[in-house]
Amino acid sequence: MKETPNFTGWRVTVLHRSDATTERLTRQLKLLGFHVTIQWIPLDADELPDVILVDADQGWSDLLPWSGASAPRPVVALLGSEAPGRIAWLMEHGSCTIISKPITASAIYPALVMAVSIHKEREAVRNRLLHLEERIRLRPLVHAAVQKIMAVRQIDEEHAYSILRNCAMQKRLPMEQVAASIVGGAEPLPEAG
Repeated sequence: MKETPNFTGWRVTVLHRSDATTERLTRQLKLLGFHVTIQWIPLDADELPDVILVDADQGWSDLLPWSGASAPRPVVALLGSEAPGRIAWLMEHGSCTIISKPITASAIYPALVMAVSIHKEREAVRNRLLHLEERIRLRPLVHAAVQKIMAVRQIDEEHAYSILRNCAMQKRLPMEQVAASIVGGAEPLPEAG
């Protein structure tokens, strides 16, 4: 992320018991343009806010409707403890950054910017990984298409692969998609180039 986000109109939920910490947070978050909700009940998976701040000192497993580091929204942990179990808990629930307690107003904006940035980076990596896993899963189709081209055209593997690659580039389609069409018989064998 190259620029800092404008938080005006964003929704934030603070999962924390109401106290002086939440009052300070609410005041600062409203100054940043957020619509603020304070609650100490589990978050509804169907109505997630744009950003989540969570009391990592007292949070429990069902407080957030996911587990694992793949949080669907940026998560900021509010942490006053150095307990390894609390740190492990916030990491298990996808926290992008921490605001140390007692909270100071100057710590909130940088933590939010970092959380949004880290969350976007994690999503990009996750999407890229899914894309690569899909391509790996479809590699047997590429191999089968190359084998089919080799058998029909009586050429070596390198030349057959080159033909398949050139066909995919001309059609502006992923090689795996063209290979699936060839193997399935929906695509005529490409001409040698």
